[in-house]
Amino acid sequence: MSRNLSLENPLPTVQAREAFEVTPFVPRRWLTNGHLQTIVGNFLSRRDRLPHYSSELVEVSPATPNQISSQVLCHCHWQPEAVRRERLTVILVHGLEGSSQSQYIVGNANRMFAAGLNVVRMNMRNCGGTESLTPTLYHSGLSGDVKSVMEYAIRRYGLERMALVGYSMGGNLVLKLAGELGDSEPKLRGVVGVSPALDLGPSADALHLPENTLYERRFRKALLKRFRRKVSLFPRCFDPRQADGVQSLRDFDERITALYSGFSSATDYYYRAAAARVIENVAVPTLVLHALDDPFIRVTAESETKLRANEYITYVETEHGGHCAFLESADKASGYDGYWAEGTLLRFLMAQA
Repeated sequence: MSRNLSLENPLPTVQAREAFEVTPFVPRRWLTNGHLQTIVGNFLSRRDRLPHYSSELVEVSPATPNQISSQVLCHCHWQPEAVRRERLTVILVHGLEGSSQSQYIVGNANRMFAAGLNVVRMNMRNCGGTESLTPTLYHSGLSGDVKSVMEYAIRRYGLERMALVGYSMGGNLVLKLAGELGDSEPKLRGVVGVSPALDLGPSADALHLPENTLYERRFRKALLKRFRRKVSLFPRCFDPRQADGVQSLRDFDERITALYSGFSSATDYYYRAAAARVIENVAVPTLVLHALDDPFIRVTAESETKLRANEYITYVETEHGGHCAFLESADKASGYDGYWAEGTLLRFLMAQA
């Protein structure tokens, strides 16, 4: 079996599709350390060969007498109209403080579109420069936003088959939605979570470990900058003093996320927003990729048991891979670019479609 689908190959016919199998992950030379995988994977530039996209705003929360509606921005890449409805449509969801321009989103979108799929690069609320489109913050429990985008695409374009792919925080969102839907959405054919933050509390605490200071500092700085932007746009909705003294991601979630998103505390937020709470209810083919050397994403023993017990879920743990990286050695002769997770999840989706 080939290790990857070439970017030049058309959508395989039904007869050409093979049963999905996971090929072993062999980390790129010198990248057997989870931190190195994570950092290199985050900063490697990607070549974008996608055609022009349509920018579409999707209402995810209606207006009320006291509040304007909330919208998210999606960048959509559609196959020719003659085949659009029958092709699998994949909604890609980024991670914390990412956007539709995150390198792993761009990389996946290029690969999927070249394979003949429709691709929707979804920005979460406030992300991708969209702070003015909602008076709310975004958080890991807003799986309903992904559902709204999926329903919008089905309704507007008459699409027959959908799939969801999320990285990190986005992985939690798509897995949470899959658990909430069960088998109630027949057009949903596949779900993938890459390094999903499905156990939010333990992962937030791991982020605060001394060896993860670099990551937490970067997230905290970006979140506080975005919060202050929200204060300037919606001064009646937010108190800027809540940002004073925030030293960790848990602090931010305790003082800001919980306060403005209807949770009693960070602990309450981490429990109610976690996909781990509903993962046993997933009833569509689902792939979960997790590296044991991920610096800060933790999968508890209880969640791992649920993942392995669910017949719909293929749970893959690798020894190496870092966070959302999974970089192997590229092979120019065969056209393999070394992005193991991207190739693996595409083969999984093609097998389900």
